[in-house]
Amino acid sequence: MFEALVLDKSPDFTASVASVDDGFLPEGDVTIDVEFSTINYKDALAITNKSPVVRSWPMIAGIDGAGTVAQSTSPKWKAGDAVILNGFGVGETHKGCLAGRARLKSEWLVRRPQAFTARQAMAIGTAGYTAMLCVLALERHGLQPGAGEVLVTGATGGVGSVAIALLAKLGHQVVAATGKANEADYLRKLGAASVIDRAELAAPGKPLQKERWVAVVDAVGSHTLVNACAQLRYGGVVAACGLAQGMDFPATVAPFILRGITLAGVDSVMAPLALREQAWARLATDLDVKLLETMVTDIPLAQAVDAAKKLMAGQVRGRFVVKTGS
Repeated sequence: MFEALVLDKSPDFTASVASVDDGFLPEGDVTIDVEFSTINYKDALAITNKSPVVRSWPMIAGIDGAGTVAQSTSPKWKAGDAVILNGFGVGETHKGCLAGRARLKSEWLVRRPQAFTARQAMAIGTAGYTAMLCVLALERHGLQPGAGEVLVTGATGGVGSVAIALLAKLGHQVVAATGKANEADYLRKLGAASVIDRAELAAPGKPLQKERWVAVVDAVGSHTLVNACAQLRYGGVVAACGLAQGMDFPATVAPFILRGITLAGVDSVMAPLALREQAWARLATDLDVKLLETMVTDIPLAQAVDAAKKLMAGQVRGRFVVKTGS
């Protein structure tokens, strides 16, 4: 038996920690003992039932997990291997990792870099891995240190916090946009050169605005993303990965056809294995583990539901790490 955060709808929605056994787990060729998980924005949506994230019931929440292989029928993995799981519909259509055990498909797993403990891997989680995917997207479009200001929206969130730390360490001049003025010192400690109020970007603006940003990491969407595009310098690029403000994109083609900008979509859920491995390898070299600690709040599985509610209410800075193992 092990503890799991179970979401059910029979017929009313419930989210609670329950004791379950291996028979509750889905099919898969690798069973892992999950040591740590985390709560991402998507997890919070599922746990609070604010969005139809879950497609199969009952569901164990948790799109991320780090632990060791307990059993494997795949030649790719053996008992004792240290692994990481991010996405692939886990916690949505396949029972997830906010639990003591998870049964997964071997092709979904990434070997945990030796630079990180299981806890550190979940301090990074999908949010930090997505931030690295965003940085890689900007680099593929030619971003170089010293080129100009790089904007990070949703700066105090998981993606934003890690993106700031990564970009600053790589030598970029980072501007953090946040609605939490009291977190300015936190953002500067992560590496932000300056901090602006998210209100400057959140309202409808002109199709073309004064050129400022050479690149943007956006986790917010809606008018914030539109204004970021409108303020991009000629040939600039936005890596878009989130929708905290909204899913809409009420824009014009003006900055695309008059300034030659690029809007690069970043997906973490179904990213191919080679890209995942590249992202985790870069995290192992480019992320300051000491800074990572400033982003983390450790909680037990029993507090996961309350943590999800706080995240949805905008009361969270950085990352929750959930201890799932004994």
